Parts: sequence; structure tokens; C-alpha cells
Amino acid sequence: MEMIIPFKGKVKFPITIDPSVWIFDDRRIDLTTYFETEEPEINAEEEYVKATSKHWEREIREGAVFPPTLKSERKFEKEKVLTGTFGIPLEPFLKNAEPLSGASKLIIETKEEAIEFPLEKTKDMILAFSKEGKPLKEDGPVHILFKDGSNRTAPIKFVQAFKVD
Repeated sequence: MEMIIPFKGKVKFPITIDPSVWIFDDRRIDLTTYFETEEPEINAEEEYVKATSKHWEREIREGAVFPPTLKSERKFEKEKVLTGTFGIPLEPFLKNAEPLSGASKLIIETKEEAIEFPLEKTKDMILAFSKEGKPLKEDGPVHILFKDGSNRTAPIKFVQAFKVD
């Protein structure tokens, strides 16, 4: 299976993307927690009290607990990368390809079919590229998920190319 995915069609810069290097990308999203987290309502006064309390508590305990070392932080991050399920937003790649002025849709070419979406919908797409630390070699190289989680159980699989039309 080919791991390189081309962006082609009505774009200023036809590009290719390689999901195997995204594990090092700062834009990656942890998909194990992404769909479970909800946007909490923010009360400004309550946030101020919490921040002040946290600062006061830290002042009281300073010196009692050693902060994590850089070495332990790296070890935690390495373990997370080796066992995590990750995705990355599609939108930055589309922006880099720069769709031409007449372009209005994105066609996702899979092994079995071509699926069309309006270009505006790409803001809501995530490219899943890793599951439990492993690349999606069987049915990948990426799966397309929507940010609202509506297709979480049935993502678009076997993606071979993106065509802007």
C-alpha cells in the first residue's frame, strides 16, 4: 500500500503528504480524548478564583514537590507517541496546496469510490493516521473523521488521493 497521498486538481501547488511523519508534528490531535472532551462554560469570576487559589497553593507548597524533569517529560511524551491514537487537521494541507479561485469541492478518492465534499467542509475533517501507536497500514494510510465525531465508528478509509475540483 502506498503511504504517500497526493493533493491534485485545481490547486496552485500540487503537493504530496506523508502520514508516516506526522507523529512528530505539533498539530497532531490525541483522538482517544478528542471526542470525549466538551467545551465547558467559562465563568470569568470563577476562573479568577481558581487561578488565584492555585497560585496561593503553589506558594505554600513551593519546595515540597520537585517539578518534573525534562528527562521524565520526554519519557512520558515518547510513551504517549508509541501507544497513542492520533490524527491531524486536513485544513492546513489544503491551504498549502492553495485551491484556485474556481474550486468549490474536494473529492476524496478511495480504493472503492470517490466522495465529494464542499471545500468549506474540510475545516471539519481530521486525518487519523495512527491507532494505538501503529500506522494505519491495513485500511489507510489515513482515515477521514469529522470533528463532531459523527462518523467515528465508520470513518472514510482506504484514502488514495485528494482532488480539488
